[in-house]
Amino acid sequence: MPTHRVGTQEEWQAAREELLGREKELTRMNDELAELRRELPWVPVEKEYEFATADGTKSLAELFDGRSQLLIYHFMFGPSYEAGCTVCSSIADTLNPQVVHLKARDVTLICSSRAPLDKLLAYRERMGWSFDWVSTAGSDFHRDLGFASTEEELKPFLEGEIPPTVKQMAKRSGTDVAGYVSEGPGLSAYALSDGTVYRTYVSTARGLEPAMAYYGLLDRTPMGRHEEGDPDLWLRRHDEYGKT
Repeated sequence: MPTHRVGTQEEWQAAREELLGREKELTRMNDELAELRRELPWVPVEKEYEFATADGTKSLAELFDGRSQLLIYHFMFGPSYEAGCTVCSSIADTLNPQVVHLKARDVTLICSSRAPLDKLLAYRERMGWSFDWVSTAGSDFHRDLGFASTEEELKPFLEGEIPPTVKQMAKRSGTDVAGYVSEGPGLSAYALSDGTVYRTYVSTARGLEPAMAYYGLLDRTPMGRHEEGDPDLWLRRHDEYGKT
């Protein structure tokens, strides 16, 4: 017998209709939040950044690739990493097939990381992705957005009790804990108007969940995410499932 509450079809239907009302409330609230995001003031990006790309060094404006909007996923792949962050890799799996659809709506989507370009491109080939990936090595781009920290800034965290999952994630990326947590994930959005680049939105942490499609699907399964109390992060790179 299942341990979960069991009911009749009529009981399920009544509970489902009540839940549907709440889901519709959330949908309307998400629509309102989307409108509020679009109403945020645009901030001119006055600092000049350089990015190493497969086609040579480019400016931020050149990353738009002829479009008026740009989305950048700040992928955790630091200089000391041997492989990209496992979670960021799962996000990239979701982002990669969206590139062509976003282009149709005047949006360029790319990833950026602080590791050298050759490491990024080699890892991209391993993972089978095709999105443009740029290196910000030698640039303050990630740091200026709050997605890169110094070891001194991280000292309170590093001197405390390190969560087991952080140690695991660092090991999977081929770096130590300090090197791993010096990077942060994020999403930033930009507009290009009359030759000026404007920053329009920045998000991190759970704000990135829309790009983690598997969580939205797991939330609709009987067991949900089922991560509570698990000392080992279940997530793997897509070519690592089934490996010991």
